[in-house]
Amino acid sequence: MRVLVLTSSTGGGHNTRARAFAAWAQREGDLGIEVVIHQALEQTHGLYRFGVGLYNWIQRTAPRLHQVYFNFLEVAGACQSPAWMLGKERFRQVLREVRPGAVLSVHGSLNHGFFAVARDTLREPSPRCVTYCGELSGGYGFSRHWVNPQADLFLGAVPETVAAARGRGMPEERARAAGFLLDPAFYAPRLDAADRRRCLRERYDLDPDRFTLLLTTGAVGANNHLALLDALLGSPQRPQIIVLCRPQSVWQEVATWATLHPELPVRPVAFTDRMAELLQCVSAVVARPGTGTTSEALLSGCPILFNGLGGVMPQERITLKYAAGHGFGGVVRRPADLPARLEPWLREPARLAEQRTAMARACPAGTPRTVLELVSAQVML
Repeated sequence: MRVLVLTSSTGGGHNTRARAFAAWAQREGDLGIEVVIHQALEQTHGLYRFGVGLYNWIQRTAPRLHQVYFNFLEVAGACQSPAWMLGKERFRQVLREVRPGAVLSVHGSLNHGFFAVARDTLREPSPRCVTYCGELSGGYGFSRHWVNPQADLFLGAVPETVAAARGRGMPEERARAAGFLLDPAFYAPRLDAADRRRCLRERYDLDPDRFTLLLTTGAVGANNHLALLDALLGSPQRPQIIVLCRPQSVWQEVATWATLHPELPVRPVAFTDRMAELLQCVSAVVARPGTGTTSEALLSGCPILFNGLGGVMPQERITLKYAAGHGFGGVVRRPADLPARLEPWLREPARLAEQRTAMARACPAGTPRTVLELVSAQVML
């Protein structure tokens, strides 16, 4: 059974879910699923590729401008109808080469025109068309393009996502909650206290008895590391900090800052494939309010603060809505907010434990095998 997974590099969450589906297919070999991942927007037409680049540039430089870009795309819908799609023949060529039994979209712009072209190109048998949406709630920021009532199945990460899809016309019987779609490492047995202490001490040369904060950066390098570090420098209670850096120039900036301010223990990390381990070892994480890191933090039980510097994108608003509805997280809208947000957690460890409890309640049960089984069942119908 071959599944063609459609994704795009707008942000990092879509590709994370595409890779996770492939990793789980390899792990759950008894299901007999072969996966081909296709960067649908970038590899279909230059204009779509430009749009991806513009999206990521806005995220890095001025997130609030996404209010304009998001609403333009909601109206434009360049990939809604196959009649208006650019580069259709390139996509048809991919379909003929792969000949998938199912086409799985993990991106909000790939659920209409791409599905229609897939069905028109491969008619006997026609591939099943499935959407997996990792967004965490409905409302403003939940794109109308996610929902195609003609699709065979809509899978949402959480019940709120499914309710949003049904509210946009997805038939109830074809909309299911399926949990998070993340790498198998996030579903491995939890580290014990000794392993967490060893990780901080040996891998990062940090004190395992001290509050450890993780500052993340998105896949496209969106960060405010230096501004947040400057704010923490003046805090009466200073944590030790691990800083994820992308690209290399950001690592150099943080490393230079750390050398100039030895009073604040800072460890810049250029890249890590150990996020599942790292989120269990640190005391809390600061991240943009995207669904990727938020989902990872929920599964890892890592208290999270959301980086809202420069404004919040519409797609990030629905993450904040989910967090507020489940009683966890908080928003850092200016650098000075970070020490104030951390102070109760540093002063009263019970507050941090309350965050972990709330996050455990908000985290869906199960593993991504559920997603694979539901996709497989569609092909077998």
